[in-house]
Amino acid sequence: MPKQNQNIKAHVVAVNMGYGHQRAAHPLQEIAYRNSIIDANTYAGIPAKDKAVWEDSRKAYEFISRFKKVPLVGQVAFDLFDKFQAIPAFYPKRDLSAPSIQVRSFYKLIKRKKWGKHLIDKLAKKPLPIVTTFFMTAFMAEIWDYPGEIYCLGTDTDLSRAWAPLRPKESRIKYFAPNYRAEARLKMYGIKAQNLFVTGFPLPDKLVGGKKEKAVKKNLGKRLFRLDPKKVYIKRYHESICKHIDKCNAPKAAKQPLTLTFAVGGAGAQRELGIEIVTSLKQKIEQHEIRVNLIAGTHNDVNKYFRKEIAALGLNRELGKYISVIYEKKKKDYFLAFDKALMQTDILWTKPSELSFYTALGLPIIMSSPIGSQEKFNQKWLKTIGSGIDQENPKYTSQWLFDWLESGWFAEAAMQGFVEASTSGVENIKKVLAHKEQEVHKIKKILQY
Repeated sequence: MPKQNQNIKAHVVAVNMGYGHQRAAHPLQEIAYRNSIIDANTYAGIPAKDKAVWEDSRKAYEFISRFKKVPLVGQVAFDLFDKFQAIPAFYPKRDLSAPSIQVRSFYKLIKRKKWGKHLIDKLAKKPLPIVTTFFMTAFMAEIWDYPGEIYCLGTDTDLSRAWAPLRPKESRIKYFAPNYRAEARLKMYGIKAQNLFVTGFPLPDKLVGGKKEKAVKKNLGKRLFRLDPKKVYIKRYHESICKHIDKCNAPKAAKQPLTLTFAVGGAGAQRELGIEIVTSLKQKIEQHEIRVNLIAGTHNDVNKYFRKEIAALGLNRELGKYISVIYEKKKKDYFLAFDKALMQTDILWTKPSELSFYTALGLPIIMSSPIGSQEKFNQKWLKTIGSGIDQENPKYTSQWLFDWLESGWFAEAAMQGFVEASTSGVENIKKVLAHKEQEVHKIKKILQY
């Protein structure tokens, strides 16, 4: 058994499908064997037959996400698709361990096509614990008798039945739950209590700053001043603020302007919303009252779209200064660029995806329309802890955004996110892997919503 958590190593396995599963794995690179995160659907040497199955799944997901925008039929098609992966109502509490049609089909597909066997056999040569951010690879590991421990990390605040195996009460898959609601849900699905660990969602240490949260507290102190220009919240709760972020990080004047970051989803959806926001904020941008980051991710078509529309708005002279487009060809480079942008971000505008957990960094979140059942639950969670708000009409962003700013609400939301959500995900996961479960830092028990 390793004596120190930093010596822990595991096979960290994600899947290259959207951003969610890879973003969750990104902060775990420090524990990844050979410092390498494995993408189950694109790793070197993957058999063509396995890659084809993965590719069909990815294309179907991205097609449905985009097709949703087609008038009338798009929404109907998406609703039917979402129904198969929907999360059932939490109450009344009941036994939900019976496998869904979706889970049964997963297992049949894995066994019939020997899907994932090549990957699991390859990892079995060095039987370290597997930590995967996607349920399918956890199922594969158990089906193909992986000799090491199998851990699966939930990537939303609530989880569908698809996350639990065919026979949950007999399964040896262990789960890292990002919050207590996810833990309670997995218990309903039949997962044994001893196989559940509430760890919080893993966040990049560069943004957290270790156990003492030095980076978070320093950035939050600076952010609060920009989020509360009239000091409505700061004056009222100054003592409490200093207690939570340390007196040395108390809000003080900052030179840079307010920075808003808008993140497009993994399938490139909602790109038009980003330009609506910029259009409304054009005068504020030109007057250098606000800086806007448009996150194109790894989608060059979104990158080109943003740049074309910025030019059409006559804002090219502000490009790279008061308006930036963040685009990288590779996911790894994108995540690093995104982390860097967040260090200077005051407000995050995004759909309530896995980025909901980033509110723990002291980021207030403006939520665009959720896509899918799990995002609706993330939306509820953000509202429950008081750090997220639904977007108003984007055409009038320049009005309502600054009204909320002057009221001090964004500063309050930033503190709520930091206080109520967890930044301890990586450390807690390392403790469980080291079999030091009793040392896992207890996160806030936000269960009811």
